[in-house]
Amino acid sequence: MRTKDSATAPLPIAGTRLGAGLWLASLGVLTYSFTFPATVLALDGLDPYIIGVGRAAAASVLAALALLSVRARPPRRDQWAGFAVVIAGVIFGFPVLTTLALDRGASSAHSAVVIGLLPAATAVLGVLRAGERPSRAFWLAAAAGAACVTGFALIRGAGHVTAADLLLFAALVAAAAGYAEGARLTRAMPGWRVISWALVLAAPVTVPVTAWLLATTGPHWTGRAVLGFGYVAAFSAYLGFFAWYEGLARAGIARASQVQLAQPVMTLLWSGLFLAERIDATTALAAVAVLVCVALTQRTRVRHTPPLSREETGPHARRENVTTK
Repeated sequence: MRTKDSATAPLPIAGTRLGAGLWLASLGVLTYSFTFPATVLALDGLDPYIIGVGRAAAASVLAALALLSVRARPPRRDQWAGFAVVIAGVIFGFPVLTTLALDRGASSAHSAVVIGLLPAATAVLGVLRAGERPSRAFWLAAAAGAACVTGFALIRGAGHVTAADLLLFAALVAAAAGYAEGARLTRAMPGWRVISWALVLAAPVTVPVTAWLLATTGPHWTGRAVLGFGYVAAFSAYLGFFAWYEGLARAGIARASQVQLAQPVMTLLWSGLFLAERIDATTALAAVAVLVCVALTQRTRVRHTPPLSREETGPHARRENVTTK
């Protein structure tokens, strides 16, 4: 029996496409797991706003060159709203808020634990915005992962609400919105073009603001600052999204986002290796629990109810939204 864009029929994802999507999402998570340690390095000499906004300004140069090399067409007018959400969420919101949190005393490990709730937030927005309908088993596994992260935060003292915690919570909401909307846009164009256009469209703000900050904040370009800023500009702000958005689009927002449950554990590892932050037995136990929850989410089925949008129903829609069984 054949189904074509049915509003109620389950839309199975081909095994190879799902597997590739999960591998791409994992590569994106690995890239992002270095973001907090790199940001801590960049704070050794740079104002937090330079890091939060300047990384996008620097990445916009790479993005413009990439788009010019393929003579990419600008986004359609009906996609502008989606790009506005991506820009607000992952170009400005998450980078600025997390950098401010780290500057206000939150350690890299502490920040990683709080942001560990990001997969759950992304899955919820995937349901609301992208038409995904995870099964009950999926929600149970995802909730267990979120509970592990929350319990780990409480054990490590993250349950005490501080200004830094509030900034981190706002950052995870911003990132979840940007991830979900970026994945929807990736159904109509490659993921690298989504982040490239987002950076280029934001450049009229990020570039002059960065120039002003460089002129007024007195940055000190130490070796640590150069290394940290270089990483967040090239990888966290740009190249990581190549794999991440494509992985979300191929495997589904709700399912692929759960791979990110492993990110706090990896960030804790890098924090111990590169920043000499203390890693104890609690971290090892949390790592095992989180990875088990990630494995469980990959075994559950996700039903899709495709939203009525021009990305998926118009002439530019990708063929993978129509499947046969």
